[in-house]
Amino acid sequence: MHAPHRSATTRPLLRRTPVAGFTTRFAPAPTGHLHLGHAVNAVWVWGLAQAYGGRVLLRIEDHDRGRCRPDYEASILDDLDWLSLVPDGVRTTDFRRGPTAQRQSDGGTRYTAALEALTARGLVYACRCSRAEVGQPQYPGTCRHAAIDPASTPARRVRFAPEAPERFEDLRLGAQSQDPVQQCGDLLVRDRAGNWTYQFAVVLDDLEQGVDLIIRGEDLLDSTGRQFRLARLLGRGTMPSVVHHPLVAHPDGRKLSKSSGDTGLRELRAQGVPAAAVLGRAAMLGGLRDDSAPLDARDLGTLFRDG
Repeated sequence: MHAPHRSATTRPLLRRTPVAGFTTRFAPAPTGHLHLGHAVNAVWVWGLAQAYGGRVLLRIEDHDRGRCRPDYEASILDDLDWLSLVPDGVRTTDFRRGPTAQRQSDGGTRYTAALEALTARGLVYACRCSRAEVGQPQYPGTCRHAAIDPASTPARRVRFAPEAPERFEDLRLGAQSQDPVQQCGDLLVRDRAGNWTYQFAVVLDDLEQGVDLIIRGEDLLDSTGRQFRLARLLGRGTMPSVVHHPLVAHPDGRKLSKSSGDTGLRELRAQGVPAAAVLGRAAMLGGLRDDSAPLDARDLGTLFRDG
Protein backbone atom coordinates (compact mmCIF):
# COMPACT_ATOMS: atom_id res chain seq x y z
CA MET A 1 0.00 0.00 0.00
CA HIS A 2 1.11 3.56 -0.67
CA ALA A 3 0.56 6.30 1.89
CA PRO A 4 -1.04 9.39 0.35
CA HIS A 5 0.93 12.63 0.20
CA ARG A 6 -1.17 15.36 1.77
CA SER A 7 -0.57 19.00 0.94
CA ALA A 8 0.94 21.18 3.65
CA THR A 9 -0.26 24.37 2.00
CA THR A 10 -3.88 23.88 0.94
CA ARG A 11 -6.85 24.86 3.11
CA PRO A 12 -8.87 22.17 4.92
CA LEU A 13 -10.84 19.93 2.58
CA LEU A 14 -14.11 20.38 4.49
CA ARG A 15 -15.53 23.19 6.62
CA ARG A 16 -17.41 20.60 8.67
CA THR A 17 -17.02 16.85 8.79
CA PRO A 18 -19.98 14.51 8.21
CA VAL A 19 -21.70 12.69 11.04
CA ALA A 20 -20.24 9.20 11.36
CA GLY A 21 -22.25 6.27 10.10
CA PHE A 22 -23.84 8.02 7.12
CA THR A 23 -25.10 6.37 3.94
CA THR A 24 -23.99 7.78 0.61
CA ARG A 25 -23.99 6.52 -2.97
CA PHE A 26 -21.92 6.23 -6.12
CA ALA A 27 -24.43 6.68 -8.92
CA PRO A 28 -23.12 6.54 -12.49
CA ALA A 29 -25.35 6.77 -15.55
CA PRO A 30 -24.64 4.08 -18.19
CA THR A 31 -24.61 6.55 -21.06
CA GLY A 32 -20.90 6.01 -21.69
CA HIS A 33 -17.76 4.53 -20.16
CA LEU A 34 -16.31 5.83 -16.91
CA HIS A 35 -13.62 8.52 -17.18
CA LEU A 36 -11.33 10.29 -14.73
CA GLY A 37 -14.12 12.61 -13.62
CA HIS A 38 -16.02 9.58 -12.33
CA ALA A 39 -12.86 8.36 -10.62
CA VAL A 40 -12.58 11.70 -8.81
CA ASN A 41 -16.14 11.32 -7.53
CA ALA A 42 -15.43 7.75 -6.48
CA VAL A 43 -12.35 8.82 -4.51
CA TRP A 44 -14.40 11.41 -2.64
CA VAL A 45 -17.27 8.98 -2.03
CA TRP A 46 -15.26 5.98 -0.83
CA GLY A 47 -12.67 8.19 0.89
CA LEU A 48 -15.22 9.97 3.06
CA ALA A 49 -16.99 6.68 3.77
CA GLN A 50 -13.75 5.07 4.92
CA ALA A 51 -12.74 8.08 7.01
CA TYR A 52 -16.06 8.46 8.84
CA GLY A 53 -17.55 4.98 8.92
CA GLY A 54 -20.07 5.53 6.13
CA ARG A 55 -21.80 3.11 3.77
CA VAL A 56 -21.56 3.38 -0.03
CA LEU A 57 -24.50 2.19 -2.10
CA LEU A 58 -24.08 1.54 -5.80
CA ARG A 59 -26.92 2.93 -7.92
CA ILE A 60 -27.16 2.65 -11.70
CA GLU A 61 -28.97 5.81 -12.84
CA ASP A 62 -30.42 4.56 -16.11
CA HIS A 63 -33.68 6.55 -16.01
CA ASP A 64 -33.06 7.80 -19.58
CA ARG A 65 -33.83 4.66 -21.55
CA GLY A 66 -32.99 6.35 -24.85
CA ARG A 67 -29.34 6.97 -23.96
CA CYS A 68 -28.47 4.15 -21.57
CA ARG A 69 -26.99 0.88 -22.84
CA PRO A 70 -26.36 -2.50 -21.18
CA ASP A 71 -22.78 -2.60 -22.44
CA TYR A 72 -22.03 0.70 -20.70
CA GLU A 73 -23.47 -0.68 -17.46
CA ALA A 74 -21.28 -3.78 -17.80
CA SER A 75 -18.24 -1.57 -18.41
CA ILE A 76 -19.01 0.49 -15.28
CA LEU A 77 -19.28 -2.64 -13.12
CA ASP A 78 -16.03 -4.03 -14.53
CA ASP A 79 -14.17 -0.76 -13.90
CA LEU A 80 -15.36 -0.63 -10.29
CA ASP A 81 -14.19 -4.19 -9.72
CA TRP A 82 -10.84 -3.32 -11.32
CA LEU A 83 -10.43 -0.31 -9.02
CA SER A 84 -11.33 -2.51 -5.99
CA LEU A 85 -14.13 -0.09 -5.05
CA VAL A 86 -16.61 -2.30 -3.22
CA PRO A 87 -20.08 -0.91 -2.43
CA ASP A 88 -22.21 -1.94 0.53
CA GLY A 89 -25.65 -3.51 0.25
CA VAL A 90 -26.26 -4.20 -3.43
CA ARG A 91 -22.94 -5.05 -5.10
CA THR A 92 -21.80 -5.25 -8.69
CA THR A 93 -22.65 -8.97 -8.85
CA ASP A 94 -26.28 -8.22 -7.95
CA PHE A 95 -26.70 -6.04 -11.03
CA ARG A 96 -25.30 -8.78 -13.22
CA ARG A 97 -27.83 -11.29 -11.83
CA GLY A 98 -30.91 -9.32 -12.78
CA PRO A 99 -33.38 -6.68 -11.55
CA THR A 100 -32.55 -4.65 -8.47
CA ALA A 101 -34.14 -1.67 -6.72
CA GLN A 102 -30.83 0.18 -7.12
CA ARG A 103 -31.16 0.21 -10.91
CA GLN A 104 -33.49 3.05 -11.82
CA SER A 105 -34.93 1.27 -14.84
CA ASP A 106 -36.32 -1.29 -12.35
CA GLY A 107 -38.01 1.43 -10.29
CA GLY A 108 -41.00 2.28 -12.47
CA THR A 109 -43.58 1.01 -9.98
CA ARG A 110 -42.07 3.05 -7.15
CA TYR A 111 -41.83 6.21 -9.23
CA THR A 112 -45.40 5.83 -10.52
CA ALA A 113 -46.76 5.44 -7.00
CA ALA A 114 -44.93 8.56 -5.83
CA LEU A 115 -46.19 10.55 -8.80
CA GLU A 116 -49.75 9.39 -8.18
CA ALA A 117 -49.50 10.49 -4.55
CA LEU A 118 -48.39 13.97 -5.63
CA THR A 119 -51.13 14.06 -8.28
CA ALA A 120 -53.79 13.25 -5.68
CA ARG A 121 -52.69 16.35 -3.78
CA GLY A 122 -53.12 18.56 -6.86
CA LEU A 123 -49.37 19.12 -7.23
CA VAL A 124 -48.92 17.63 -10.72
CA TYR A 125 -50.02 18.69 -14.20
CA ALA A 126 -49.47 17.47 -17.76
CA CYS A 127 -47.08 19.47 -19.93
CA ARG A 128 -46.69 19.54 -23.72
CA CYS A 129 -43.71 21.91 -23.86
CA SER A 130 -40.51 20.76 -25.52
CA ARG A 131 -37.11 21.81 -24.27
CA ALA A 132 -36.73 24.05 -27.31
CA GLU A 133 -40.05 25.73 -26.59
CA VAL A 134 -39.10 26.43 -22.99
CA GLY A 135 -35.74 27.82 -24.09
CA GLN A 136 -34.60 28.95 -20.65
CA PRO A 137 -33.61 27.43 -17.30
CA GLN A 138 -36.78 28.71 -15.61
CA TYR A 139 -40.01 27.10 -16.83
CA PRO A 140 -42.47 29.97 -17.51
CA GLY A 141 -45.55 27.98 -16.49
CA THR A 142 -47.00 27.66 -19.98
CA CYS A 143 -49.04 24.53 -19.22
CA ARG A 144 -49.70 25.21 -15.54
CA HIS A 145 -53.24 26.51 -16.13
CA ALA A 146 -53.80 25.09 -19.62
CA ALA A 147 -55.75 22.03 -18.45
CA ILE A 148 -53.79 19.70 -20.75
CA ASP A 149 -55.45 16.29 -21.10
CA PRO A 150 -53.17 13.90 -19.18
CA ALA A 151 -53.86 11.22 -21.80
CA SER A 152 -52.31 13.41 -24.51
CA THR A 153 -48.75 13.32 -23.12
CA PRO A 154 -46.79 11.37 -20.51
CA ALA A 155 -44.88 14.51 -19.47
CA ARG A 156 -45.59 15.77 -15.96
CA ARG A 157 -44.48 18.74 -13.89
CA VAL A 158 -44.69 19.30 -10.14
CA ARG A 159 -45.95 22.69 -8.97
CA PHE A 160 -43.53 24.71 -6.85
CA ALA A 161 -45.29 27.36 -4.79
CA PRO A 162 -43.47 30.61 -3.93
CA GLU A 163 -42.00 30.26 -0.47
CA ALA A 164 -38.81 30.89 1.46
CA PRO A 165 -35.58 29.85 -0.29
CA GLU A 166 -34.03 26.50 0.48
CA ARG A 167 -31.09 27.14 2.81
CA PHE A 168 -28.49 24.48 3.49
CA GLU A 169 -24.82 24.08 4.31
CA ASP A 170 -22.46 22.41 1.90
CA LEU A 171 -19.82 20.69 4.04
CA ARG A 172 -17.12 21.98 1.71
CA LEU A 173 -18.50 25.23 0.26
CA GLY A 174 -20.43 26.56 3.25
CA ALA A 175 -23.85 28.20 3.54
CA GLN A 176 -26.08 28.16 0.43
CA SER A 177 -29.46 29.68 -0.41
CA GLN A 178 -31.47 28.70 -3.51
CA ASP A 179 -34.96 29.61 -4.68
CA PRO A 180 -36.28 26.79 -6.90
CA VAL A 181 -39.15 28.92 -8.24
CA GLN A 182 -36.67 31.48 -9.56
CA GLN A 183 -34.10 28.90 -10.67
CA CYS A 184 -36.23 26.39 -12.54
CA GLY A 185 -39.94 26.96 -11.93
CA ASP A 186 -42.26 23.94 -11.87
CA LEU A 187 -40.11 20.82 -12.03
CA LEU A 188 -40.30 18.31 -14.89
CA VAL A 189 -40.50 14.84 -13.35
CA ARG A 190 -41.39 12.77 -16.44
CA ASP A 191 -40.55 13.81 -19.97
CA ARG A 192 -42.46 13.59 -23.25
CA ALA A 193 -40.84 10.23 -24.05
CA GLY A 194 -42.12 8.80 -20.77
CA ASN A 195 -38.69 8.80 -19.09
CA TRP A 196 -38.43 9.68 -15.42
CA THR A 197 -36.16 12.68 -14.99
CA TYR A 198 -32.93 12.70 -13.03
CA GLN A 199 -34.32 15.26 -10.59
CA PHE A 200 -37.30 13.08 -9.68
CA ALA A 201 -35.68 9.64 -9.65
CA VAL A 202 -32.67 10.65 -7.59
CA VAL A 203 -34.74 12.40 -4.92
CA LEU A 204 -37.06 9.43 -4.48
CA ASP A 205 -34.15 6.96 -4.50
CA ASP A 206 -32.22 8.92 -1.88
CA LEU A 207 -35.33 9.05 0.31
CA GLU A 208 -36.21 5.36 0.00
CA GLN A 209 -32.62 4.11 0.22
CA GLY A 210 -31.78 6.16 3.32
CA VAL A 211 -29.07 8.27 1.69
CA ASP A 212 -28.19 11.04 4.14
CA LEU A 213 -24.95 12.32 2.63
CA ILE A 214 -24.82 13.30 -1.05
CA ILE A 215 -21.31 13.59 -2.52
CA ARG A 216 -21.14 14.92 -6.08
CA GLY A 217 -19.46 17.47 -8.34
CA GLU A 218 -19.92 21.23 -8.18
CA ASP A 219 -21.83 21.18 -11.48
CA LEU A 220 -24.82 19.76 -9.58
CA LEU A 221 -24.80 22.31 -6.76
CA ASP A 222 -27.67 24.26 -8.35
CA SER A 223 -29.85 21.13 -8.33
CA THR A 224 -29.78 20.88 -4.56
CA GLY A 225 -32.47 23.45 -3.71
CA ARG A 226 -35.02 22.05 -6.16
CA GLN A 227 -34.28 18.50 -5.02
CA PHE A 228 -34.77 19.48 -1.38
CA ARG A 229 -38.05 21.20 -2.27
CA LEU A 230 -39.26 18.07 -4.06
CA ALA A 231 -38.07 15.87 -1.19
CA ARG A 232 -40.24 17.85 1.23
CA LEU A 233 -43.26 17.36 -1.02
CA LEU A 234 -42.51 13.62 -1.04
CA GLY A 235 -42.52 13.57 2.76
CA ARG A 236 -38.83 13.80 3.67
CA GLY A 237 -38.44 15.57 7.00
CA THR A 238 -34.66 15.89 7.39
CA MET A 239 -32.65 16.78 4.31
CA PRO A 240 -29.40 14.95 3.59
CA SER A 241 -26.06 16.64 4.09
CA VAL A 242 -24.22 17.56 0.89
CA VAL A 243 -20.64 17.85 -0.34
CA HIS A 244 -19.95 19.24 -3.81
CA HIS A 245 -16.36 18.54 -4.80
CA PRO A 246 -14.18 20.19 -7.49
CA LEU A 247 -14.65 19.13 -11.10
CA VAL A 248 -11.97 17.76 -13.36
CA ALA A 249 -11.67 20.16 -16.28
CA HIS A 250 -9.77 20.73 -19.51
CA PRO A 251 -7.28 23.63 -19.59
CA ASP A 252 -9.98 25.77 -21.26
CA GLY A 253 -12.37 25.16 -18.38
CA ARG A 254 -14.63 22.55 -20.01
CA LYS A 255 -15.48 19.68 -17.69
CA LEU A 256 -14.68 16.12 -18.71
CA SER A 257 -17.56 14.32 -20.40
CA LYS A 258 -18.35 10.95 -21.91
CA SER A 259 -19.28 12.49 -25.24
CA SER A 260 -16.17 14.57 -25.92
CA GLY A 261 -13.69 11.71 -26.24
CA ASP A 262 -11.89 12.21 -22.92
CA THR A 263 -9.52 9.51 -21.77
CA GLY A 264 -11.64 6.80 -20.17
CA LEU A 265 -10.74 4.24 -17.57
CA ARG A 266 -10.95 1.38 -20.04
CA GLU A 267 -8.38 3.16 -22.27
CA LEU A 268 -6.08 3.57 -19.28
CA ARG A 269 -6.53 -0.10 -18.43
CA ALA A 270 -5.70 -1.07 -22.02
CA GLN A 271 -2.52 0.98 -21.78
CA GLY A 272 -1.48 -1.05 -18.73
CA VAL A 273 -1.99 1.75 -16.20
CA PRO A 274 -2.47 0.18 -12.73
CA ALA A 275 -5.66 0.85 -10.78
CA ALA A 276 -3.67 2.43 -7.95
CA ALA A 277 -2.18 4.93 -10.42
CA VAL A 278 -5.66 5.93 -11.60
CA LEU A 279 -6.84 6.45 -8.02
CA GLY A 280 -3.74 8.47 -7.22
CA ARG A 281 -4.24 10.71 -10.22
CA ALA A 282 -7.92 11.10 -9.37
CA ALA A 283 -7.06 12.15 -5.81
CA MET A 284 -4.78 14.87 -7.18
CA LEU A 285 -7.31 16.04 -9.79
CA GLY A 286 -10.00 16.12 -7.11
CA GLY A 287 -8.03 18.55 -4.97
CA LEU A 288 -7.24 16.00 -2.27
CA ARG A 289 -3.44 16.15 -2.49
CA ASP A 290 -0.61 17.71 -4.46
CA ASP A 291 0.82 14.69 -6.30
CA SER A 292 -0.42 11.69 -8.23
CA ALA A 293 1.49 8.90 -6.49
CA PRO A 294 -0.28 5.52 -6.64
CA LEU A 295 -3.01 5.05 -4.07
CA ASP A 296 -4.56 1.78 -2.95
CA ALA A 297 -8.35 1.70 -2.73
CA ARG A 298 -8.04 0.65 0.93
CA ASP A 299 -6.18 3.89 1.72
CA LEU A 300 -8.70 6.41 0.38
CA GLY A 301 -9.88 7.32 3.88
CA THR A 302 -6.45 8.66 4.80
CA LEU A 303 -7.00 11.54 2.35
CA PHE A 304 -9.54 12.96 4.79
CA ARG A 305 -7.75 12.22 8.04
CA ASP A 306 -4.95 14.30 9.53
CA GLY A 307 -1.51 12.87 9.61
